[in-house]
Amino acid sequence: MPNVLLIGDTIRSTDLRHAVPVEIGDPFRYAELEGRRVAVVWSVEGDRITAVDPGIEIVPAETFPADDLIRDGADIYEIPLVQTVRIAKALGLREAIVPRGFPLGHADALRADGVELHVDQRAFDDRRRRKTAQELDGIRAASRAAEAGMSAIVDLLTRSEPGDGGRAVDGEPLTCELLQAAAIEKFGEHGCRGDDLIVARGPQAADGHDRGSGRLANDDVLVCDLFPRHGESAYFSDMTRTFAVGSPDSEIATWHEQTLEALELARGLARAGVNGGAVHRAVCAFYEERGHPTQMSVPEGTVLRDGFYHGLGHGVGLDVHESPSLGKIGHELVVGDVITLEPGLYRHGFGGVRLEDTLLVTEDGVETITEFPYDLDPTRTLAAAR
Repeated sequence: MPNVLLIGDTIRSTDLRHAVPVEIGDPFRYAELEGRRVAVVWSVEGDRITAVDPGIEIVPAETFPADDLIRDGADIYEIPLVQTVRIAKALGLREAIVPRGFPLGHADALRADGVELHVDQRAFDDRRRRKTAQELDGIRAASRAAEAGMSAIVDLLTRSEPGDGGRAVDGEPLTCELLQAAAIEKFGEHGCRGDDLIVARGPQAADGHDRGSGRLANDDVLVCDLFPRHGESAYFSDMTRTFAVGSPDSEIATWHEQTLEALELARGLARAGVNGGAVHRAVCAFYEERGHPTQMSVPEGTVLRDGFYHGLGHGVGLDVHESPSLGKIGHELVVGDVITLEPGLYRHGFGGVRLEDTLLVTEDGVETITEFPYDLDPTRTLAAAR
C-alpha cells in the first residue's frame, strides 16, 4: 500500500474527514505509512479523535515548536510549510500519494526537500466508495431529514390557495423562500443542516441549479431538490420531487410520467458490475424514443438546455456529488456504493421535471434508501406519505 499524506481540516477536506471522522476546523497533517495512521494535531483535538477511532496515533503538534523560526524572523506564511517538512522528516515520510486538492505551497516545500508526491485522486475516491454500516446510518439519517423537509413543503402546497398575484398560505404569499425555510427547519429537527437546497418554480425549474425565488403562480410547477447533511457523521442524502399546483401545462404531467418511467428503468439496471455510463445511455435512449433531446443525441459541442441535458446520477457520501459517476463517463458500480438516480426533462424558459432517489448498491441489485411518494399532485402525495 502506498503512503498517504493529507493536509487540511475536516470541514473543507472530505478526504481528510473520511480518514479522521471528527469535525476539526484548524488545519493539521495526517499520514499513513508502514501500517501507522498518524494525526499530527493540536493536543486539544487528540482525545476527540481517539474516542471515535483509537487506531489513529496522535502526535501533538506542540512537539514541533516553531519558536526558532519566530526568533529568526521567518515569514508567518512560510512557517507552516517549514513545519510540514519537519514533520515529514520526523515520520520518515519520503514518498506519498495525495489528492488533487493537496495544498500547493506544502507540495512545493516537500518536493524541494526531496519528498516524492503523486496525485492519485482515484485512490482517495475508491477509499470512500464502499460505505460502512456507520456511514450508511448517517446517510439514512440525512434521508429521513430530507423526507421530513419534503413533507413540510407538501403540507404548505396542499394548504395553499389561489389569490391575487399568486398562491397564498395562512394569509401570506406562498414563496420559494417560505418553502425552503420550512424544509430547513425540519432538517434541523432531524440533526441535519442544508441551506443551499433547491425549490424552483416555473421557468426557474428548467435550470437545474437555480435555487428558486419569488411567489408561486396560481398554476405552477415546482422542482424541489433537497440534500441535507447529517450533523454528527457529515454524510449527505439527496432527493428530488416535482409538484404541480392549480392547473399547470399538460405537458408537465406527460414529462412527469415519462421521468418516473425513466427512474424505474434506471433502478432496474443499476447493480454491481454495471458501468454507470451504460445506465445513463439507456435512460437517454428511453427519452430519445419519446422525442426528447439528450446528451447522447446532440452533436458534440452543442449547448443543450432542453430535454435531458445532465447526467443520470452520482455517488453520495461526505460530498453530495462524489464517485461513482453515472453520466457520459461512468464508473463500474460496486457493492457498497451509494448513488442517486435523477432523470429529468426541461425546456428553457418554460419549466422542468426531475425525480431523484438515493440508493445503495447491494449484492442483489439496489436498495432504495429514499422513502417518499412520486405523485405530481401534492394532495395525493400528502395522503400517500401518511
